[in-house]
Amino acid sequence: MNLRPLGDRVVIKLIEAEEKTKSGIVLPSTAKEQPQMAEVVAIGADILNDEKKKDQIKVKDKVIFSKYAGTEVKIDGEEYTILKLNDILAVVE
Repeated sequence: MNLRPLGDRVVIKLIEAEEKTKSGIVLPSTAKEQPQMAEVVAIGADILNDEKKKDQIKVKDKVIFSKYAGTEVKIDGEEYTILKLNDILAVVE
């Protein structure tokens, strides 16, 4: 199934956080913090049609987004987050 975000929305898929600390301590799932890094899955038409915005972000970019941003959805067993372009803070290169 394909997701096509409307307007200035972006669909992202979270990148799983590390389960071990640097010192080797394994963290249980309840102690892990929600990751704020994700991969862009789809981009809305308003972003793609805007000359200034279309070069800022591409599908498959790794991004960092605001902590409480977006709406989480589950489709075909996969979890995605739909958020506005303004909620994306940076692209990881």
